[in-house]
Amino acid sequence: MLLTPRYGAGALADLLPSVLAALGVPGETDALTLGLDPAIDRICVLLVDGLGSHQLAEHAADAPALTALPRRTLTAGFPSTTATSLASFGTGLPPGEHGLVGYLIRVPGFDRAVSTLRWTLHGEGARTDLLKALPPEEFQPHATAFERAAAHGVTVTQVAPGYQNGSGLSRAVLRGCEFRLEVSVGDLVDGVLTALEAGPRALVYAYHADLDTTGHLRGPGSRAWRGELAHTDRIVAEIAERLPPRSALLVTADHGMIAHTGSVDADTEPALRDGVALLAGEPRVRYVYTADGATADVAAAWSATLGADFTVLTRDEVIERGWFGPVVADAVRPRIGDLVVVATGTRGVVRTGAEPIQSAMLGHHGSLTAAELEIPLAAATAL
Repeated sequence: MLLTPRYGAGALADLLPSVLAALGVPGETDALTLGLDPAIDRICVLLVDGLGSHQLAEHAADAPALTALPRRTLTAGFPSTTATSLASFGTGLPPGEHGLVGYLIRVPGFDRAVSTLRWTLHGEGARTDLLKALPPEEFQPHATAFERAAAHGVTVTQVAPGYQNGSGLSRAVLRGCEFRLEVSVGDLVDGVLTALEAGPRALVYAYHADLDTTGHLRGPGSRAWRGELAHTDRIVAEIAERLPPRSALLVTADHGMIAHTGSVDADTEPALRDGVALLAGEPRVRYVYTADGATADVAAAWSATLGADFTVLTRDEVIERGWFGPVVADAVRPRIGDLVVVATGTRGVVRTGAEPIQSAMLGHHGSLTAAELEIPLAAATAL
């Protein structure tokens, strides 16, 4: 069953506006009703890439510190993928407004798909400097939650790996933070604690990627994944145990993950290539950009070939369902596929020729199943 993101009433996009409201930033709304003590004026949000609510519940014994904290369930947005989720997180907006509507998307003016995660054109031989050709601040012009916080006197820090410092994605949706390099797990913990002590009002965003990487390569729920969950739990425990006074730690994620049980290869299936001008997205949610006049025929071919494990919808049908939020800006509409193909079971549409590494992965996400869409929000406080 496919779910609908709870924009405005329990989605990842609602988290930072709620945090800013708790810190007293004017004009922000606590849509999540965080219930933090009014004395708290320093908040860290630790985002654990790939930590779905369902995976956490299934393996609670591997994360005793995290599961002991009070927590609730939020939803990611659509697609449930890192670039889109970080954009919703950083801006406080649904995807239809911030415009990063997928991992690989078509952007008018470019003949290849754009990777919003890496801020590059997709495929071999794509040498364009996309930071110049597609400035992130222009592609996503809305003020981020971090910029809004800093404008009202909150000390804002990002604690993350070095590759995120000044990256296209960071410039688009996380700008406004002072960057603190994280070089190890111990350094992540120390960076969070140091940043929380940096000012009378502080907001810290910390990012941890290893659980997602392990899930992709070894599969969610694998022995390696459970071991990494235990290490992640220790990070949470160390920060929670050492929080300075008047501080809170909020732990959340960008998406969950499922293990694929089989795939359809779009690069070897002729019925999935006819009439297709560009194929983007990722295995669990494909954006199909069709040749002129071919949309209906392509939709019929994809539906017949993929069967009951997938739903094939037009751009307008998906927008009408509210998957991108209540508003889809005119500039954003062309970035969405003419057809949106969403996995409803445990299979995906891979591309072994164009995407060999991704096609070989065991764990995937992007769709609207509960295992992919639902994410935790846990809290620890120190008064």
